[in-house]
This record gives sequence, structure tokens and C-alpha cells, in this order.
Amino acid sequence: MSLLPLSKTLRIALAAGAALALAGVVTLIGVYLYVASTLPRVDTLADYRPPIVTRVLSGDGAVIAEFSRERRIVVPVTRLPERLIQAFVAAEDAHFFEHRGIDLISILRAALKNLKAGGIVQGGSTITQQVAKSLLLTPEKKFSRKFKEAILARRMERSLSKEEILFLYLNQIYLGHGAYGVQAAAENYFAKNVEELSLAECAMLAGLPQAPSRYSPYRHYERARDRQRYVLDRMLEEGYLAAEEAEAALAEELTIHPRTNAHIAGAAYFTEQVRRHLETTYGEEQLYTGGLEVHTTMNLAMQQAAQAAVRDNLHNHDKRQGYRGPQRVLPPEEVEPFLLKQQARLEKALSLPGTLIEGVLSGGDAGHLEVRVGSLRGEIPLSKKHWAGPITVLPAGTPPRDRAESGRTELPIGSVLLVKLEEEREDGSLLLSLEQRPEAQGAMVALAPGTGEVKAMVGGYDFGESQFNRVLQARRLPGSAIKPIIYAAALDKGYTPATIILDTPLIYKEKKESGEETEWKPKNYGKKFYGPTPLRKALAKSYNVITIKILEDIGVGYAANYARKLGITSPIARDLTLALGSSALTPLELATAYAVFANGGVRVTPSYITRVLDRDGRVLESVDPGDFPGGPEEGQRLVQLPAERVISPETAYLVTNLMESVVRHGTGWRAKALGRPVAGKTGTTNDLKDAWFAGFVPQLATVSWIGYDQERPLGKKETGSKAAAPAWVAFMKEATEDLPPIHFPVPDAIEFRPVDTETGLLTPEDNLEASIEVFAPGTAPTRYALDEKRPQAVDFFKLDLEEN
Repeated sequence: MSLLPLSKTLRIALAAGAALALAGVVTLIGVYLYVASTLPRVDTLADYRPPIVTRVLSGDGAVIAEFSRERRIVVPVTRLPERLIQAFVAAEDAHFFEHRGIDLISILRAALKNLKAGGIVQGGSTITQQVAKSLLLTPEKKFSRKFKEAILARRMERSLSKEEILFLYLNQIYLGHGAYGVQAAAENYFAKNVEELSLAECAMLAGLPQAPSRYSPYRHYERARDRQRYVLDRMLEEGYLAAEEAEAALAEELTIHPRTNAHIAGAAYFTEQVRRHLETTYGEEQLYTGGLEVHTTMNLAMQQAAQAAVRDNLHNHDKRQGYRGPQRVLPPEEVEPFLLKQQARLEKALSLPGTLIEGVLSGGDAGHLEVRVGSLRGEIPLSKKHWAGPITVLPAGTPPRDRAESGRTELPIGSVLLVKLEEEREDGSLLLSLEQRPEAQGAMVALAPGTGEVKAMVGGYDFGESQFNRVLQARRLPGSAIKPIIYAAALDKGYTPATIILDTPLIYKEKKESGEETEWKPKNYGKKFYGPTPLRKALAKSYNVITIKILEDIGVGYAANYARKLGITSPIARDLTLALGSSALTPLELATAYAVFANGGVRVTPSYITRVLDRDGRVLESVDPGDFPGGPEEGQRLVQLPAERVISPETAYLVTNLMESVVRHGTGWRAKALGRPVAGKTGTTNDLKDAWFAGFVPQLATVSWIGYDQERPLGKKETGSKAAAPAWVAFMKEATEDLPPIHFPVPDAIEFRPVDTETGLLTPEDNLEASIEVFAPGTAPTRYALDEKRPQAVDFFKLDLEEN
């Protein structure tokens, strides 16, 4: 065979190969140009505005709630510790500061490891590529995406500095448990800002990007420690650390702070009201991704005191109604699995004294109960007058019986009991108390009378169980708590605190459309009548009949309109039952009306938010005109809260003074525990379905309510004084701790005169039985009791008033 044909064949083959190579290059260039033309522009990254957290702050600047889809708090590179940057670079991209977006050595190394492993065990992406993938590409797992990553990474390196790329990476990266970016992760795991992180903490965070769930410090602490060790070793290899620094970091004990809820405990009802306003005003997208900063009126200490007061009061009321028995009874074979599940909850509960948790009854006698909680054992001491007693422990398998059946509480071993963790003893055992979840509900709202700022709001026992906010959404009968409004209306009609009214039986007859005649015989709570009674005493003792007489005299329509101007917006009954609180209203309405008295006759609008800023610090809305020195611009709003004088300062003071007597000498006696000037009024419906206590000091007006959602009596003698006032007192004691005790301001025109309490007329100042009474200008009596006869039963109203 000749060489000529072979040489020709070779030439043809070489030419074909060259043509194919050229075609490949041209194809590759074409694919590159096509793909490159479809990629997003990297210059958009210069204005990095990712979804960030909306934060809600209390009046003193504490974060009380967060709203977001991705929990991210963007921080500048200047706030990032050098060790944190070094840790992430060493773990994720050792040549970050040398390469131009693609690290070919790392890609080849990763490819070899993946071939050996028979699958993908290591990626070769640089930090720049990870940013490109996260911010500019979809999460599809295709070779084409890696190609796009490489192109974008090169472009980014030409457009952005290394610091700018790190800024994007460390604020964008997901680090587990809802935390996006290093600041959110530092808060999540260590309850710190990034600049406060130690080397050991930086290394642990830098170990998370590869698999945040697998290396979670919450769930897999040892794995997280192994990954931390890997990061420190890489930092050592790259020359970022000395050996002794790495050893010290490894030896450091880390405290992980579980972040289970971004909302402050006890603030959920308040913050939900704020959330609704924000969503209505700014829209869902802005609320959950826009990073608003919302300043509220809440006083955090007051809010938590209110939550505790409502809960404790509900527990105490529930205990007065008796023990309802165990949660359930476990068969012997289910006890250990139950306790094993309890162990994780126990660890959290031990960090929060007073937490309620379920335990399993394991034994006991008349003096104590033995209870197992997780891996620990506890004891519930039983006194002779224990609220659930007497208690008898029965053998396992015996059906439980409560006191309604047997006169005793009988609990079989294996009963699941709700207990409160009082303390962990030195020997590792637990001191417990027996509890049960209340069936009744409570509400409380406190506001500043001068501004209308809502300082605390509790809408129920537990927001997690019921989001129904009883402060705003529950209209309930106020009972006698409506009486100060009726009395205020009467004062403006010529009554005075000294007016004498006869407390005598009344009968009202009414004929129905059917022709049937009915009778209404209103009675006082004590089912007695007290004869001639001063207006002051009538309110202090909350006499029903006298209030009905007053209402009949001044006119139902007049009183209803009076209530309207004080802030009652709910429908009002236009009949005499209004005197007994037959018109349902919300606790906030009652607080608004009472705040008028505390505020010298000026009605203010309740408010929850003082200022809203966008992510750039621009004020969007504010109640302070000073935030808009040149006036609100487009997208800004000055929130004007109406304040209107609705009654005179003199009337407001007179009612307040009368309500002080309710506390000093009447049904509001529990409020004397504050040891300062306080005005208040109890409220109880005739059927005991609602109990109220509403009252105020000059700086704070508060309303407490208790009742069942599905209305039924609260129990024997569960009046406003017994069922609602204890929560009010407990809250106000804490809320006023830092408020100076001051007297209610007395208007200059108010007159003080000595009066005879039996007639309401003047008496000499040297009369030892005289009472100093207060009067609006020109309303004090001018006649003396010594010159007048005692009132007769035929005299129905106002014996101290001059005839026209």
C-alpha cells in the first residue's frame, strides 16, 4: 500500500477534526452569546433591596414583634467582624480574594471528589457564584445553571468590589431556622448582634451554609460542633488563626438561645391590632417584605404585668369553681412513651419558672401528690384546705371521679395533671402546684387619659388558643360600671353629690302587644332599700333603684346621648334598664369614657402607633407634627388624633370625686391597696355573667373584665369586686410603681361646703357630724338643715335644690 493515500486520509481527518473543533468553538461562542444575552443585569445588585423584617417596637424601643416571610436584617460590611468574614471565606471559598469569580482549582478538586464518591458530595461554587445563584437565577439543578453562574460571577467581579460581594453574600445566605443573613442568625442562635460574636460563634455560623438543618445547633449540637471544628481548621490552614486561638475557640462553652417566637410573650393581642393596621394601610407585601419600623404606644413592662394579672386572676377564679379532674388517664403501657415526649418540653419549661406543663401522677397520700415530669420527679404539697381537695389517690385503672360525684377528688395513678413548675430543688426534684386551664376569659386595657395612648391590652387568656380580642371585639353588658356615666349626666342636669334621693321600691307595669301585662320590680344587689340616700353614697354602694330614679328624671334619651359623647359607640338601650348596664359595650369603649373623667372632661382617641418608618428611615406616618417640619410630602401622613372637650372640667372632677368614694367607702374597696388617690367603679350584671372593674389614677385609666365567651354565670358571689377587681389591682400596683402618687387636679371654680348628710343641706362648719362636700359653681345649697324638716317619703327627688 502506498503512502500517498494514507497521507491524504490523514489530511482529510485532520481537516475534519479542525472543522469540528472550529464548529465546536463557534457553537460554544454562540451558546455563550445567546445565554449571556438572556441573563439578568448584574448592575441591579448595586441597589440590593431584599425582603427584610418589619419590626414593631414598644414605647421604650424594645422589639415586641416581627413580621416577615424571610427573617433578614441587613447589616453593612463595616459591622461585620473580621473573624466572621475570615471564617466564611475559609469554609466556603478560600481563594475568594484572589479569583475573578470562578475558581478552576476548586472546581477540579470537587469534580474528583464527586467521581470518587459516585455522587455529588462537594460543590465547587465560589462565594460570587453563590450570590449569582441566590439573587439572579432560579434554583434549578442543571448544568446550564452552572454555566450561567460562571458568566454572572465574572460579570459581578468586574462590576462589584469584593466587599460589596461579601455584603450581598452574608446578608442573603440562609442559615437555618428562618434566619437569612448573619445578623438574623446571630440573633437566632446567640441572642447577639454580629459585632458581638466571639471567634467560636463566628466559626459555628460559618459551618451552617452547607446544610443548615443537618448542622443546626438547636437540633444537632454535636454535629454543629464538628462543623465548627472544620471551620477553625480551615482558618488555621489559611493563616487566619494561630493554633492557640483555634484551641481556645474550641474550648469555649457556647450557649444556644432558642428563638421559638419573634413576638414578646403576652404582647400578641396588641401586636395583632398593629399588624392589621399596617396591612390595611400599606398592604401585605410592604408589611412582610418592606422592613418597616413601627413605633407603638405600648409600655412593655405594663403589657407583661397586664398579661400576668389577667392570667393569674382567671386561674384564681377557676379554682374557686372547683377542680374538674385530670386532663386524661394513661394506661400503664403509655406512661413511659408520654414522659419521653415530655422531656424536650421540660428542658424549655425549666428555664421559665411558672410555666404550665403536663405531668403523670405516680403516687401520693393526703399530704402530697407524686408526679413525674419527663425524666424528673416532682411533688405537689396538699394543705387541708387545698382548692382541689380533699384528694384521694386511686390504683391505676380506676375511673377518676370529681367532687361533684363523690364529694372528693379521686385520681387514679396514671392521671395526666396540669402542673406549674414552682422551683427545681437541689436534689433535682421539682416543687409543683396543681393547676387547670381556666374556662372563663378575661380582658384588660390601660390607656393614658391625656393622650389616648394604649399602654397595655390583653384580649384573652392565650392568643395562641383564641385570637378573638375581647378588648375590641367583645360587646358585654357593663352592669353597674355604666353608673358613673349616668351620674355625670345627672350632675349636668342640676344634681349634686349631696342630693338626697329616696331608695324605695319601684314597680313598672308594661302592656305587651298581646295585651298581657308585665311587671318590673328593680332591686338592689342586697335586696334591701335604704331610704333617703345622698347621691355620693348611692354611687359608692351601687344602689340600683336610685340610679333608675335618676335616669327616669333626667331622661333616657338625654343619658344615651351623653354616653355617646363620652365615647360609647355601641347601640344603647333607650329604656330604664340602661341604668343597670343593659347596653353591651367593649372594654375599650368603657376605658375611653372613663378617661374623659380622668382627663378633665376632654375625650381623646385611643391610639396604638406613634410613628412608622420605611426601610430607609423615612417617616411614613406620625402623630408628631415635628416629624414633618415642612408638612407631609407624598407618601407621608400626619395622624391627627381628635381631642374634644365633651364635658366641663367641673363635672369631670365631681364624677371623679364620687368615684373616689366608691374606692374609699364602697364596692371598689380593693383599689385602696394602691395607697394613692384612685377612682373606680365595679360592674356586675344581675345574672353574674359579666364582672368589671374600671378605674383610674391621674396618669392611667384601666378596665378589667371577666366572663365566659359562651355566656353563663361566673359563680356564686362572683361580682365585679371579687372576680374582676383583683386583676385590676394586681396590674395597677406594678403599672404605677414608677408613677408619682398625685391628687386629681381640682378646677378653680369648684366649691367646698359643709353639709348635713341626712338632708344634703348646709350645716355649720363646727358641726362634728358635718361632711365637706364638693359642688360645681352655683350649685351648692343655700338653705341650712337646721331650718328644714327631715325629708318625707312623698318627696321623690332632689330635696336640696332651690325652687325656680
